[in-house]
Amino acid sequence: MSFLNRFCLCFILMCTQALLALGKQPNVIVILCDDLGYGDVGGFGFEDSVTYTPNIDRLAEQGVRLTRFLVPTPYCAPSRGSLLTGRYPHRTGVVHNPTPDQGINDYGLPPEETTLAEVLGAGGYRSACVGKWHLGHKPRFLPTRQGFDYYLGILYSNDMRPVQLVENEEVVEYPVVQARLTRRYTEASIDFMCKAVTAGQPFFLYLAHAMPHKPLAASEDFYTPETPDNLYEDVIRELDWSVGQIQKTLKRLAIDGDTLLIFTSDNGATYGGDNGGLRGKKATSWDGGLRVPFIARWPEHIPAGIVNPNLAASVDLFPTILNVAGLSLPSDRVIDGKELWPLLTSKQAPCAHEFVITMHNERLMTVHSGPWKLHIQAQKQYRTPQDLSQWKDRRGPDGVTLIAPFEQATPASYPGLTTGAETKSG
Repeated sequence: MSFLNRFCLCFILMCTQALLALGKQPNVIVILCDDLGYGDVGGFGFEDSVTYTPNIDRLAEQGVRLTRFLVPTPYCAPSRGSLLTGRYPHRTGVVHNPTPDQGINDYGLPPEETTLAEVLGAGGYRSACVGKWHLGHKPRFLPTRQGFDYYLGILYSNDMRPVQLVENEEVVEYPVVQARLTRRYTEASIDFMCKAVTAGQPFFLYLAHAMPHKPLAASEDFYTPETPDNLYEDVIRELDWSVGQIQKTLKRLAIDGDTLLIFTSDNGATYGGDNGGLRGKKATSWDGGLRVPFIARWPEHIPAGIVNPNLAASVDLFPTILNVAGLSLPSDRVIDGKELWPLLTSKQAPCAHEFVITMHNERLMTVHSGPWKLHIQAQKQYRTPQDLSQWKDRRGPDGVTLIAPFEQATPASYPGLTTGAETKSG
C-alpha cells in the first residue's frame, strides 16, 4: 500500500473514532444467509439471473456493496468461525464442518477463542444468535458458552440429523418444521431487538438463516405449490421479506440511524442457486464458491449507493464491528481481519490486505492479491447432473422439496434421540 493510501486510511480511522466518541455505541446486525449465491439477490451478478428481492435491493441502494467480498472456505463452519473471530480457519482450528455421528462429532469452535459476542458483551452490548450455529453442538461449544446472551436456532445444517430447535441450551421443538424457520427466526430477532431497546442497551444481533441451504422450505405465505420448480425463488423471496421486517422494526423503534446492518452469505450457492456468472459453486475454490454478496447500511455514516470493487473478506467484520463500537481488539492473539471502514465509505478506498487466503480443510487453496488470484491446489473436477428432475423428491404441499443427496433424515432413523449427542442406531 502506498504512503498516500496509508495516510488516507489512518485519517479515515481517526475521523471514525472521533465521530463515535461524540455519540453512543451503535447497534450491530449481521444477517448471514446459508449457501446464498452471488447472483441470488439484486445488485450482484448478471441482470437476467436475479430473483426479485426489493428489500435487499433497497438495502444496497441506501448503503454500500462490496463486489469482491470473499469467505475463507467455500463451506459452512470454518466460514462462520472466521466471521465471529476475525481469524483464518487454521488459527481457530475449525477447518471441518461439525457433523453428528461422524468422527467430527465432538468438535467445534474452541472455547478459548474470542468471539465478537464476547468482546461486545464486555463492552456493554446485549447479544443474540438466532439461526444456524454449526460451530459445535456439544454443550461447551454452544452460543451461550461463546458470549451470546440468547440463542434460538438449529445447531448444525438442516440436512443432517433430525433437526432440533434449541433455545439457549434446551430443545424446544423436535423435529423442526423447516417451513417455519425463516419466519420464526425473524420473529425472535424482532423480539430480541425490542427487549434490548427497552432495556436501553446497544445490541448485537447475529441472524444466521437456515436458507437457502438444502433441503429448501418456505412458509405457506411464500410457497407456490402450483409452481414447485420455483421453490428456490420462494425461499429467496421469504428471506427478502425477513430483511424488510428487520428494516421496518429499526424504523418503528426509532433506531434506524443508530444501527449498522450487514447482509452477506457464508459461501456460494450449490445446485439450484445462482452464482451470478462466476465459475464454480459451493465447495469449490473458484469464485462461485468463495465470492458472496455483501451489503452494509448505516444512515448518515455510510453514504448511499457506494459500490467498491476492491478485495475484502469476512474476517474483516470482526475488527470493523469492534471499531465502530469503540472497542479494542484482543491483544493476546493474531487477528487476520483488517479494518473495512474505508471501503464502506468510499468507492475508491483500496484493499487493506496485502493478500487474502482461502482454505479447504487443512489445505491452502487460493491466494488473492490485488487483481490476481493464485490456485495453490488443483481444483477437483465436478459434474453438473444433466437431468436434475431425477434428484427431486416431491413431498407434497408442505413446501419442502429435497435434493436427494441432501435428504433430511426422519425421527424413525434415530429412535430415542433426545439431546443430539447420541450415536446413530444401527
